[in-house]
This record gives sequence, structure tokens and C-alpha cells, in this order.
Amino acid sequence: MAKMLLCLAVVALAALATAAPKPEEKFTTKYDNINIDEILANKRLLNNYLNCILDKPKARCTADALELKRSIPDALTNECAKCSEKQKELSEKVIRHLVEHEKASWDEVKAKFDSTGIYEKRYEKILKEKGVAV
Repeated sequence: MAKMLLCLAVVALAALATAAPKPEEKFTTKYDNINIDEILANKRLLNNYLNCILDKPKARCTADALELKRSIPDALTNECAKCSEKQKELSEKVIRHLVEHEKASWDEVKAKFDSTGIYEKRYEKILKEKGVAV
């Protein structure tokens, strides 16, 4: 009888542990306050970020560029579910800048992260509503 109660207790604890809500996973907000306008206005800084995320030879990746590079695939796949509101704003601003001013770089980014065009199709309507013509 004691063994049966112990077994039931273990099963009940296991059920509670798996049913307990897990904290929502988010991307780090450590870099949310970077000056994105300064980066976009400075060709050298922008190219450093682009070279890093595109795995260009001799690219020097800063900590924030590495974090961005690691986050892009998940953000695309999961509709930026782990993004903060600030990260969504910054993403839109960067995409707009690349599309309007750095088309060749935008094409390279798309080739690396969206070679099949699935994400462009998925987000095209949203971007157009925000005035970004991809």
C-alpha cells in the first residue's frame, strides 16, 4: 500500500511539473536601446553588421550582431513571437532602410535567410501595410 501511494505521489508530481506554466521565452532586450539611426546612417557600421549576419569572410561580429544573427531564423519562423515591441519596431526600420537604400544588401539577406521566398510571402502584406514595398 505504501509503495502504491508513493507511486501515485510521483505520478501526481510529474503531472503537475509538466502542466505548470512555463515562463514565456523572449529574446534578450539587452540591445533594444542601440541607436539604430546611427548604424543605418553610417555605411561602415551597417556593413559590419551585414557582414556578420551574412557570414562574410573576415567579418568582425560584435556581441549584439551575433545575438541578431542567432535570432533572425527564429524570428522569421515564429513571426517574431519572442521579440519585444521595441525589437519589432527596430526590425521594421532596418527592413525599410535596406529595401529603400541598400537593395543589394537586402537581396543578400533574403538569399541567406529566405532562399525559398516563404517568409517574403508570409510577411509581404504586413510590410505593405506599413509602407514597405518588398
